[in-house]
Amino acid sequence: MKYLKTALVASVLTTAAGTTMADGAVIKDGYVFEQNKLIPTGARAEVGTTGYGGAIQWTASPYVGLSLGYNGGNISWRDDLSVNGTKYDVDMDNNNVYLNAEIRPWGTSDNRWAQGTYFAAGVAYLDNDYDLSQRSKDGNVKLNGTNYSYNGELRGQMNYKNNIAPYVGVGIAPKFSKNWGVFGEIGAYYTGNPTVNLDADGTFINANGGSAEADLKAEQQKIANDDKYAWLPVGKVGVNFYW
Repeated sequence: MKYLKTALVASVLTTAAGTTMADGAVIKDGYVFEQNKLIPTGARAEVGTTGYGGAIQWTASPYVGLSLGYNGGNISWRDDLSVNGTKYDVDMDNNNVYLNAEIRPWGTSDNRWAQGTYFAAGVAYLDNDYDLSQRSKDGNVKLNGTNYSYNGELRGQMNYKNNIAPYVGVGIAPKFSKNWGVFGEIGAYYTGNPTVNLDADGTFINANGGSAEADLKAEQQKIANDDKYAWLPVGKVGVNFYW
């Protein structure tokens, strides 16, 4: 899995480097690029599943752009997370720095929606913590598929610490004037499985003699080995500013 992530990172970096190499200058509809003179052509403010922040943008040609950005903050885009039958309240703390190449197949179109459609590929440095806590309204909880009566608290943490993760996505960024527009983007980071720690404090009782400690460890192992947690989904919207 580590080899796969390394190969993906190398691939997207090669793509980004290759697409930003150009001979001479290209000028069309406000897009400017001169080799060895990378001057930002815009900036954006954004908010989404990986936090809030912004990016600086460069434009190599009507078809190719680069975005260097940051997303972070304590943001919870959903109230709960279901992990192997157990529902946890989620508190997210994100710290992400990313570099994406954005390919616009219809970059010279007269239609703003077609012109603004792009495909993104890049890499990010991720340092995300997800605090988990479990609250029961009826004094019952399910651990690893086993029901328990309990008086106490379940808590835990999932984190993607110091990860270099490849990214793929698709978005649309229509311009409504020479100086501003909006955008929306969806995609995913390939992170590998997160580091997981689950802990229980209190009394857990199962009529059939189940072991809450063993079931909690089994649930933790499932998260650590389930491929669905190896991908971190991304959805964000924002406003673009151009100069």
